[in-house]
Amino acid sequence: MGPVVTTDLAVQAEGLEFVYGERRALAGVGFTVARGAAHGFLGPNGSGKSTLFRLLSTLVPLQQGRVEMLGLDLRSDAAAIRRRIGVVFQSPAVDKKLKVGENLRYAGALLGLAGTELRDRIAAVLEATRLADRERDLVDELSGGLRRRVEIAKCLLGRPEIVLLDEASTGLDPVARTEMWDVLREQEGLTVLFTTHIMDEAVGANRITLLDEGRIVAEGSPAELVREVGGQVLEIESDDVEAMRRALPPEIAAGATVVEGVLRLEGAKVHELVPALMQQQGDRIQRLQLAHPSLNDVFLHKTGKRFEVREPEAQGKKKRRRR
Repeated sequence: MGPVVTTDLAVQAEGLEFVYGERRALAGVGFTVARGAAHGFLGPNGSGKSTLFRLLSTLVPLQQGRVEMLGLDLRSDAAAIRRRIGVVFQSPAVDKKLKVGENLRYAGALLGLAGTELRDRIAAVLEATRLADRERDLVDELSGGLRRRVEIAKCLLGRPEIVLLDEASTGLDPVARTEMWDVLREQEGLTVLFTTHIMDEAVGANRITLLDEGRIVAEGSPAELVREVGGQVLEIESDDVEAMRRALPPEIAAGATVVEGVLRLEGAKVHELVPALMQQQGDRIQRLQLAHPSLNDVFLHKTGKRFEVREPEAQGKKKRRRR
């Protein structure tokens, strides 16, 4: 008897391992994604997001583990999966010297579309991405947000059931990012898997897989993950952090942590400590911040370190030499 296909899941992955030479990019990664959901993979540089994206988009073969997408095995049915997914890369994949409609016609031809079917599909994706009035515009003259929507329109030409986005909103301002997601959410039944290092973007996902150094450190809805941290986070910078810790009640001090020289307290009632601390240790306090926890706090809570991102684009520009 063959494997039972779970129809309410778009993706099932278990035991994913991937190694580049001596570097382990993925170490025992497993997750599930419901059909029609937006599932985010959040992590800093080197967390394994890009490798996972390459695996799911069939760009590289599985080394170890198992993935089932839309009931098909990624190892044996990659070609069939490729016909049912769409991919939007971080790097632009449209020709800026062509018009919007020309980009779509060439993309459609690569999919084997022609004639009335191609014209109908182009009209449909232009309408879906709110680009119907931009068909004759040169892509080079569009804003970054509009160009990204052309990429999405190109992706939707093949009528994918799953769309994979690799840091697709990088470089977009908040308004353009919101417009991009509005377009994607309007596509009925579409499953979206996306990698990101942008916290505000990850918050909009139905579910998040939080990665660090190739491992899953947390998984759940954004609200579930934040609730694990507690009701509030209190951070205190001081010229003597250990003295600040000693000033806390013993039961509170036991749960305090010091991260990069900053005293951190998590809990539902840490705000009640502020008046006494200011009265007793106010002259030692350089900064005091009380806030509700964020996904940044979730990452710190799970890993003991802050979520830090180096922009690869900036690094690339520094190394690029003029010719």
